[in-house]
Amino acid sequence: MNNEVILVNEKDEPVGSMEKLRAHQEGLLHRAFSVFILNDAGEMLLQQRAQTKYHSAGLWTNACCSHPQPGEDTITSAVRRLQEELGFTTTLSPLFSFTYRSSFENGLIEHEYDHVFVGYHEGHINANPAEVMSVAYRSIEDIQQSLDSNPELYTTWFHIALPMMAEWLQQKMPASAGLIK
Repeated sequence: MNNEVILVNEKDEPVGSMEKLRAHQEGLLHRAFSVFILNDAGEMLLQQRAQTKYHSAGLWTNACCSHPQPGEDTITSAVRRLQEELGFTTTLSPLFSFTYRSSFENGLIEHEYDHVFVGYHEGHINANPAEVMSVAYRSIEDIQQSLDSNPELYTTWFHIALPMMAEWLQQKMPASAGLIK
């Protein structure tokens, strides 16, 4: 598999492709996705990124995030990467998208049109150590408290996506389903 990203405009229309590292060096807008996984208790699956990641190493974030390959459907890529990173698959539903730009100390720039998906999982997690250092299910409230107290422990995109995800949960999921405490 190649290691390219899909370059897009502000409307998420493809305008080309580029090698992933170069796109991050140049800070060009490209398509990405973030997967949020919930369990039956309404807890969110977090992953701690492996120390070998080229940016945001060792930071906590949503269950899975990556980039679709040129010619690959975004949701298909999200399902594939969930299997590659965490060792399971589940049905994913699209929620919302957002654009962000963030610079890192190593000179790389994340400039992404991020598609957010949600799914549910109760079973075994077989995290790929090349991608993931640790995993944990936590309540939204616990995550928000930790994010407020120790923001440096979380990825840039998670800071942006978590409030939108929490708002979606409050609006879309009935309290009686056990997903809102």
